[in-house]
Amino acid sequence: MQLTDTQKHQLLRRARQAIVSRFDHSELEILQDLLFTEKRGVFVSLHAFGNLRGCIGYIKGYESIGDSVLEMARSAAFRDPRFPALTLNELGDIEIEISILSEMIPIDGAEEVVIGRDGLYLRHPRGSGLLLPQVPVECKWNISEFLQHICLKAGLPNGAWKDKGAALFRFTAEVFHEDKEFFD
Repeated sequence: MQLTDTQKHQLLRRARQAIVSRFDHSELEILQDLLFTEKRGVFVSLHAFGNLRGCIGYIKGYESIGDSVLEMARSAAFRDPRFPALTLNELGDIEIEISILSEMIPIDGAEEVVIGRDGLYLRHPRGSGLLLPQVPVECKWNISEFLQHICLKAGLPNGAWKDKGAALFRFTAEVFHEDKEFFD
């Protein structure tokens, strides 16, 4: 999937409107683009002053992209259990980032993972975890560290991705975020 700049701005605006409407009860714009009816995995991340402030998403396409962005923006702002609910005073400080996921591709080993291209999803009998493709780049991890952190994210010991019954997947994502020009 390759979104145009206009489509990216429409989705970012929808995410911000979804959050703002919880405070002012405003109406949301209706998205006209047929692309937004496609079902894809979607994550919405919120950052404030360079720090994560919320991140929630769907691994698979359960709902349309447009509906998923709305729901995940509100979830990241108000229901991420790692953070208190976003307040009206914080609204101007957050930057929204959207990740639209590809299909999950099962992999057998570390040699199939490319830092900067791939995110990882670990499904294990005792837990699961997902790390978006941008995370190892931002954290400057190598592949070994990426695999260690996917286990940690799943609440599992290092190396659990190799356990019997575990399944490791890679995926790509189209990632875009608000920037200074977005507000102009």
